[in-house]
Amino acid sequence: MPTKSVVVVGHGMVGHRFVEALRSRDTTGAWQVTVLAEESDAAYDRVGLTGYTEHWERALLALPGNAYSGDDNVELRLGARVSRIDRGARCVHTESGERIDYDALVLATGSYAFVPPVPGHDLPACHVYRTLDDLDAIRADVDRALEAGGAPTAGVVIGGGLLGLEAANALRGFGLDAHVVEMAPRLMVQQLDEAGGTLLARMISDLGIAVHTGAGTEAIETSADGRMRVRLSDGSEIDTAVLVFAAGVRPRDELARAAGLALAERGGVLTDRSCVTSDPNVYAIGEVAAVEGRCYGLVAPGYTTAEVVADRLVGGAAEFPGADLSTKLKLLGVDVASFGDAMGVTPDCLEVVVNDPVRRTYAKLVLTDDASTLLGGVLVGDASAYGVLRPMVGGQLPGDPLALIAPQSDGGGAALGVGALPEGAQICSCNNVTKADLLGAIGDGCADVPALKACTKAGTSCGSCLPLLKQLLESQGVEQSAALCEHFGQSRAELFEIVGATSIRTFSGLIERFGTGKGCDICKPVVASILASTGSEHILDGEQASLQDSNDHFLANIQRNGSYSVVPRVPGGEITPEQLILIGEIAKEFGLYTKITGGQRIDMFGARVDQLPRIWQRLVEGGMESGHAYGKALRTVKSCVGTDWCRYGQQDSVQLAIDLELRYRGLRAPHKIKMGVSGCARECAEARSKDVGVIATENGWNLYVGGNGGMTPRHAQLLATDLDTETLVRYVDRFLMFYIRTADRLQRTAPWVEGLEGGLDHLKEVVCEDSLGLADELEAAMARHVAGYACEWKGVLDDPDKLSRFVSFVNAPDAEDVTVQFAERNGRRVPIGMPAVPKS
Repeated sequence: MPTKSVVVVGHGMVGHRFVEALRSRDTTGAWQVTVLAEESDAAYDRVGLTGYTEHWERALLALPGNAYSGDDNVELRLGARVSRIDRGARCVHTESGERIDYDALVLATGSYAFVPPVPGHDLPACHVYRTLDDLDAIRADVDRALEAGGAPTAGVVIGGGLLGLEAANALRGFGLDAHVVEMAPRLMVQQLDEAGGTLLARMISDLGIAVHTGAGTEAIETSADGRMRVRLSDGSEIDTAVLVFAAGVRPRDELARAAGLALAERGGVLTDRSCVTSDPNVYAIGEVAAVEGRCYGLVAPGYTTAEVVADRLVGGAAEFPGADLSTKLKLLGVDVASFGDAMGVTPDCLEVVVNDPVRRTYAKLVLTDDASTLLGGVLVGDASAYGVLRPMVGGQLPGDPLALIAPQSDGGGAALGVGALPEGAQICSCNNVTKADLLGAIGDGCADVPALKACTKAGTSCGSCLPLLKQLLESQGVEQSAALCEHFGQSRAELFEIVGATSIRTFSGLIERFGTGKGCDICKPVVASILASTGSEHILDGEQASLQDSNDHFLANIQRNGSYSVVPRVPGGEITPEQLILIGEIAKEFGLYTKITGGQRIDMFGARVDQLPRIWQRLVEGGMESGHAYGKALRTVKSCVGTDWCRYGQQDSVQLAIDLELRYRGLRAPHKIKMGVSGCARECAEARSKDVGVIATENGWNLYVGGNGGMTPRHAQLLATDLDTETLVRYVDRFLMFYIRTADRLQRTAPWVEGLEGGLDHLKEVVCEDSLGLADELEAAMARHVAGYACEWKGVLDDPDKLSRFVSFVNAPDAEDVTVQFAERNGRRVPIGMPAVPKS
């Protein structure tokens, strides 16, 4: 029977971790635990709070085991707010009048959102972004504003830190024009340096979120017509439907203050490294604890304090070892990470920087003065190296520091993998799991990532270390599952079959029946692609819209300067004079830069988001349609002039190219698809560099497959010879649908063919000989695609709800500020004011 009682005030992520840690250590059951939770929900994933806006299911954010079912030594009381602590009597009192005695008291009260005392901060539509209830309240106000119609349709977030960007993303998802207002001169000022923050602001702006840096909030006012208006220190004003404060947090130390416990100079309950307060019977953990005078606002050090106190209560001597303040964020596809001494405050430190304006990435390493030890770093745009670099902090570098962040020839990020890390390297900072811990778990039989997570707790918090767990398993020769991600145990090909067999048409429906959790940046785009490949719904319909990447969100390619390009389809490169004139008129009217692409189309660069519908309206009325330059889909079918004009042409390559492009237009796939048709062996259409290449012969057509450009160019391989046109089309149908059904995520046709068991020979058997008996099924699937095709841009123009997405932010620059300007350079007309491109 328990002989002592511990009362835990607060049931957030850290409070829950403390209970778990104590129960795992208290093997004799000496402690009876009473948890007093202020909220009505048991502990949930506050780090993943924004995910709640995607499904509005509270249960999906609940932490495993948060109800302590079946554990007689733990009592959880929800909605039990503590009103005061009586240290002399060793008890706490709740607002409902209860008294609970304790032998040890653990304060896990966390933090509250700071609201700057600006005039108007208490208006009804002003919120904080801290709890599930907060998000419900924000949603209700947004719904009321949208239902009322008219302006404003903006949402403003005060604060440009991690939480502020998450809040802006949520407002954007609600359908509002999101604004981020940050008083500092850059975003994420605590994590990023000036160059990294500048790039992040540019990329966030490109995604449709307006960024106001170096601007304070002077007042929040209600205008005569009842609208809410935010007045900024730079003189600008924003009419807004909802305002969210994400300007930082403050420790909730009011109970400790009233009880006479010592507080730190800047707030928080003062503790020593054992997390004990000025009262030896009272401990503080998480964000409310000021360990040796410092509060930590991240979950990883909070978990560490929980483990320390749990160890102390069972007779241990654990101490807080310090905190890893590394952070990693992925917002709408933008990677951001910082670790160690990211700001380079160490005396005499060195900085190695790679700022790549073409790839839109920034990477900085901070080194000791002898360049031998990694102190910290910043990554923006591509954080793939984070998993390897962060554990190296404080250790000897394994090689040239520049090689760790310079772009690799295969686009794979850092040159070194988990094998380069010493065994003492901390792989999971949230849960203090080292490489040696993971190797030991693998040696004890953990054979996959879920087993490692269950055994070591690595990857169970922020999840940024999960790729390293898989790498470590592979480095130890443990065969890995083909699971798409931690949310789906199936491969992409298996999910494709499931969608086809069940007729499920939503991501939420698929993950509810066949997955777990709420999804991630891996599985959401994959499922979006599968749904698009197997149905004819518009990709911006309903839930589908939230799954798309940044280009598909606006059906246009985002360019380096934040503008968009417009690429109408030109089947086979054949275009009428009227269409040429139309493109010229549009480019002249909107001040766009024009270029004939390698795929025989005319690309128009420099359009703003709000201009896209007007441009496409003109193009659609002129008989043109979307060229899908933005999508993982068929791009073009390039053609020579064939027998129309060429004296060497052996077949009508132009007509075949047009027919193929019109047949496969809009076909969504794991990656982009390009085709070419050459009228003879002279190969003027460069067909053998394409995913599908066709070359005319005297007797018909030779079919080549699996050619790709990119980082690792491949020549297409010959699949069949001297085909008649009907047979050729059947084979292409089968090849494409077989690829779409079985390829991995983001896998182009070349590596897919190479990775097939049996390679090209197996592919010939499937496509040409129907060895799997799939020919009829594959051809029928393609026939359904052809019958269901519709121009995506026409679908937008015909739907007011979809059109409402294409608006610039309220204080967007005037047209003349973003119109492309031109200059003569080396005898050619080039756009000016674009980022400089370094010479290789």
